[in-house]
Amino acid sequence: MSTTPSALPKTIAAVDLGSNSFHLIVAQMENGQLQVIDRIKEMVRLGAGLDNRKRLTPEARERALDCLSRFGQRLSDLPRNAVRAVGTNTLRQVRDGGEFLRQAEEALKHPIEIIAGHEEARLVYLGVAHGLAGDEDKRLVVDIGGGSTELITGSGMETRERESLFMGCVSFSQRFFPEGRISSQMMDAAIIAGRLEARPVQTIYDSHHWDLAVGSSGTIRSIRDVVQAQGWSDKGISKKSLKKLRKAVVEAGHVNKLKLDGLSDNRRPVFPGGVAVLSAVFKALDIEQMRVSDLALREGLLYELLGSIQHHDVRERTVTTLTQRYSLDSNQGRQVADTSRQLLEQVLDSWSLEDEELHLLLKWSALLHEIGMAISHDGYHKHGAYILANADLSGFSRQFQNMLALLVRSHRRKFRSSSFSELGKDMQESCRRLTILLRLSVLLHRGRSPHRKPSLDIMAQKNNIVLSFPNEWLDSHPLTKAELEREAKYLDAAGYFLSYS
Repeated sequence: MSTTPSALPKTIAAVDLGSNSFHLIVAQMENGQLQVIDRIKEMVRLGAGLDNRKRLTPEARERALDCLSRFGQRLSDLPRNAVRAVGTNTLRQVRDGGEFLRQAEEALKHPIEIIAGHEEARLVYLGVAHGLAGDEDKRLVVDIGGGSTELITGSGMETRERESLFMGCVSFSQRFFPEGRISSQMMDAAIIAGRLEARPVQTIYDSHHWDLAVGSSGTIRSIRDVVQAQGWSDKGISKKSLKKLRKAVVEAGHVNKLKLDGLSDNRRPVFPGGVAVLSAVFKALDIEQMRVSDLALREGLLYELLGSIQHHDVRERTVTTLTQRYSLDSNQGRQVADTSRQLLEQVLDSWSLEDEELHLLLKWSALLHEIGMAISHDGYHKHGAYILANADLSGFSRQFQNMLALLVRSHRRKFRSSSFSELGKDMQESCRRLTILLRLSVLLHRGRSPHRKPSLDIMAQKNNIVLSFPNEWLDSHPLTKAELEREAKYLDAAGYFLSYS
C-alpha cells in the first residue's frame, strides 16, 4: 500500500491554475536536488471570464480547456502520484456544480485540487523559502495573483501567520480601470480599496513583525522588471521606484499606451491593477524595500509533492495538531483507525478501494471522528463536520477536506446516502463505502474498552456486507449485537444490506 524508494518517480510536475495564467513546471531529482527541466506558461485570464453569477463564459472555458489539453499531453507519461495540480481564487468561486472541474480533469488527465486561500499562502511561502534557504530572518512574503493576494510571515521553512486578501491584478484591473482607461482618480480609488482590504490584518503584518519583505509571482516580478529597466531601482522594488511607476502608469492614460521597458504585451492589460494592489500593500504594511523571488506557488507544490512521495505528508502533522488542540482521546481514535484498516484490507478489491488517498481519508476520519465533542456531545458528529469543513487545515485541498468532514458527519445515526451527491461521481460510492467501514469500526469500540476486539471477517459485494464473528462471541456481547441490529436498519434505509453472525 506504500510507495517503495525504488518506485519513486524520478520526474515530477506541478500545475498552478491561477486567475490570470496557468503554469506547468516539470522537474527531476538530481543528486538530491530538484532540477527544473521544463516550464510552460499560458495567459488564460480565467478570472476575467467569470460573470456576475460566478459562471465561466464559454470563451474562458474554452481557453482553459485548450490549455489544459496541451498540459495533459506533456504530462501523459507521468503517473498520478508524480503530478499535483491546484486551482486558486477563480476556481474557488466558480459555481457550476463541478462541471468545469470534471472537464478540466479530463483534459489534464490528472486530478485537480481546489485549495483555500490559507493553503495557497502556505504553499507560496514553501516555494519562496526554498530560494532563501540560508536566510533565517523573519520574513514577510507577498504574492499577488489574478484574484487574490497572499500575505505570509515566517522564518526558515515554517510559516507564522497566513492571510488571503480578496484583491488581485485581474479583479482590480476590471473593477477600477474599465476598458483599460487609467487616471489618477482611478489609481487612488484602487489603492484606497486595497488598503481597506488589508486594514483588518495590517497590524499583524506590518514592518514591526519581519526583517525582510519578499514578493513573488508574475505581477511582482513584472513590476520589478519594469522599475529596474527604467533605472528606478537597482535591486528589487523600492518604495520610491513604485511611486515613479504609478506616475508613469497614470500618465499613459490607457493600457494600450503603456510602453514601458520590461513590460510584456501579455501583462499590459492587468498591469494597472497589479500596480495598485502592490502600492496598497506597501502603504498598509509600511514596506520600504522588497526583494523579489523567482520561486512561488508551483515550486512550493513541487517540494510538497516531493515530501508526500517520500512520506513526509504535512497532513499527518495537521491531524496530530487537531487531536491535541481539541483534546481528543487518542487511544480511542487509534483503536477505531486500526479496526477500520483491518476491515478495509479485506474489501480492497471487492469494493475497489485500492487508492492510497482513500486509505488516508479513512484513517484520518477515524482519528478525528470525535472532534465535535469539543463543542457538545449532543450531535457531536455534526459539530465535527462543521469544524473540519471550515478549519484551516494545512496540506488539505478543499475536496479532500469536504470528504473528511462528510465521513465524520455520517459516521453515526442516520446514514443519508444522498449527502454524498455533492462529491464528484467517481468519489461518491467510494466515500459511502468508506463511511460504512468507519461506522462499523466506531460501533465495535462504542464501549471504549482497552481490550482488543476479536478477529472479524468482512465480505462485501456491491451493496451487501457480511460480518462474521468468532463462535458465540455475539451471544456474550448483547450490547454489540443490539447495536448491529440498529445499524442494519440505518444501512437498509440507504440501500445497503448488513448481515452478521
